[in-house]
Amino acid sequence: MNLGEAGVPYVMFAQLLESRAVDADAAARFRSIMAREKTDEATLRQLDGQAPVRWFREVYPELDADQATHLGHAFAEQAQLTSFGPLSLPLISAGSVSEIMELLTYLPLISTAVSTRFHPNDEGLTVGLTGHTGDPELDCLVVTYCGSALLRLIQMLVGDVSSVRLHISWPAPASMAQHVDTLGGHLIFNAPMTFLHVPTPMLNEVCRFSDPIAYRLAIADLRQSLDHRIGATSFSSKVRTSLDEGSGLKSSQTVADEFSMSASTLKRRLREEGTTFRELLESSLLERATLRLLDRSMSVSEIAADLGYSDLTNFSHAFKRWTGQSPSQFRQACQSW
Repeated sequence: MNLGEAGVPYVMFAQLLESRAVDADAAARFRSIMAREKTDEATLRQLDGQAPVRWFREVYPELDADQATHLGHAFAEQAQLTSFGPLSLPLISAGSVSEIMELLTYLPLISTAVSTRFHPNDEGLTVGLTGHTGDPELDCLVVTYCGSALLRLIQMLVGDVSSVRLHISWPAPASMAQHVDTLGGHLIFNAPMTFLHVPTPMLNEVCRFSDPIAYRLAIADLRQSLDHRIGATSFSSKVRTSLDEGSGLKSSQTVADEFSMSASTLKRRLREEGTTFRELLESSLLERATLRLLDRSMSVSEIAADLGYSDLTNFSHAFKRWTGQSPSQFRQACQSW
């Protein structure tokens, strides 16, 4: 078992095995896989490990997007405040919904299967969710779980979550149609991308078990742990982080300078990890552009400038190459979101 691969928190997985969300046959198959890989449920309760997401593909070999969505939501209904290892204490002691959302910054400490991207605006906070399992259906599973679990946790800590929406970028499964109705519209399908939107008033809602001192101490520990983990991540992940956190368009030379190496060395190291600087840059730009286009307080011209394009035409051509739509067409298609 490679603990560096995409996974889910051990504690969450162990709790899931004991819940009704996993039937007896599936639980037996999971335990068979664990035995094969020389681990057990006692090991899974360690706070700093992950259960590989690939196990879910073995247990559910016919998994498609519909079943993945159904399972992701069903699994999220089992989420507890104690399910998330080092994030559990700050989660319980958070003072507001805004502080709960801040904890997503530290998601890499408990799961490498999903990444988040934040875009605050006057209307609230939009959080893009992207799966990184290497399997489209497993991506559906982990992203649905992550978004639905957040809804459940906010509800447990605050109460009313009627204004929070999880937008999912694929069609609603027929098997979930009736269940989705009972959620009061919290899940919205066929969205332009997968994201969670939390309005400003909800961000300011006070949590039930607020403990500012415990939260601050826990966050300090998380920052230290995340800095340590980032030091051990792949080179391509470090480059992507540089691109995500920077403003404007970065060149390969600019990023190479940040890592004190030549541009040719940077390209070689990325090639060794199966990617290119262009692929990482365009992926970063697309995600940032999409989130900003969902924010109607920004004009398309402002978004182009914010991303570092010298003029709107260049940005429009690039966006259409990525999505098949111009930024204006994309935004028009998003009017209902």
